[in-house]
Amino acid sequence: MNDIVDSQTAKSYGGSKPSVMEAIKKGLRRKCPCCGEGRAFSGYLKVTGECDVCKTELGDIRADDFPPYLTIFIVGHIVVPALVYMEAILHPPTWLQITLWPTVALALSLALLPVLKGGVVGMMWALGLKGDEQH
Repeated sequence: MNDIVDSQTAKSYGGSKPSVMEAIKKGLRRKCPCCGEGRAFSGYLKVTGECDVCKTELGDIRADDFPPYLTIFIVGHIVVPALVYMEAILHPPTWLQITLWPTVALALSLALLPVLKGGVVGMMWALGLKGDEQH
């Protein structure tokens, strides 16, 4: 049945289902991975039940832990080298390091998490995954 819905949705938006990369790009913009127009999120991290434009079902997709892992990986690769570089070159006082880097890490995490979750939801939709598959 999911294939029927996907093919009907795809026909109304250009004739074919978007590729995985296209769906990820649309998801990174927090848009519907199918049409790229409707909102994929109804809140900061809450996936909407269905796209308000093309009616693609998104509410069953569970991204769970992968977006936070990606966020930690990216933020860590930005903050740690910057911290080490700043310490090696500028030798700032400890209070500055203790204040600056947790704030930067928090801001980056809050900014990246919804974007990365959108990309993961787009990828999962394009691959036909719901997040409840059994191995």
